[in-house]
Amino acid sequence: MVTMELPPLTSQVLMGALLIFFLRVFGITVSTLRVLIMMRGKKFAAFIAGFFEVLAYVIAIGEVVNNLDNFWNILGYCLGFSVGTVVGMMLDERTASGFANVRIISRYKTQNIVSEIHNAGFGATVGWGHGRGGTVGMIVAVVRRKEIEKICSIAESVDPNAFITIEDTRAVRRGYLQMGSQEK
Repeated sequence: MVTMELPPLTSQVLMGALLIFFLRVFGITVSTLRVLIMMRGKKFAAFIAGFFEVLAYVIAIGEVVNNLDNFWNILGYCLGFSVGTVVGMMLDERTASGFANVRIISRYKTQNIVSEIHNAGFGATVGWGHGRGGTVGMIVAVVRRKEIEKICSIAESVDPNAFITIEDTRAVRRGYLQMGSQEK
C-alpha cells in the first residue's frame, strides 16, 4: 500500500509538479484535437498529433510513477488532464474549421425561416415530413462551423420552438455556401 505524505513544497518539488501539469495540459489538448482531426479524415495530421500526445504522456506518467508518494506530482497530473481537456475544447471552438449540417424542423414557420436564411446569404434546402403532431417543414443547411450560431439564431428568432440538430460534416462537394461576399 502506498502511503501518501504531503512532501514539503520546495522549489524542486514544485518544478516537478508543474512540469507534469504542463505536459498533461499539452498532451490532453493535443489528444482532444487529434480526435477531431481524425473525424475529419486527416490521417497525417492525426499521426503527428498522436506522436506528441503519447510522448508527453510517457514523460509525465514516468515522473508520477517514479514518485508515487509525492502528492504534488499526482495533483499536477490530475489538474493537467482536466485543464487540457478544457483547453482542447476551447481551441476547437476558436478555430472552428470545417462544416456542419444544420437541420431545422418547424411546424408553422418553415417558409419564414428559409427566407431569413436566404436573406442572410446562406443556402438551405426544404422538405416536408410528418412528425408526431402532423406535417412539419425540414430545413437543411450546410454551413461553416463558425456560422452555426448565426444560422441557429436566425431560426430561433423566427420560430422559438424550432427543433434544431447540428452534425459535423466530414466533407462538402459542390452546393451553395456563404463565403463572405462571395458564393460557391
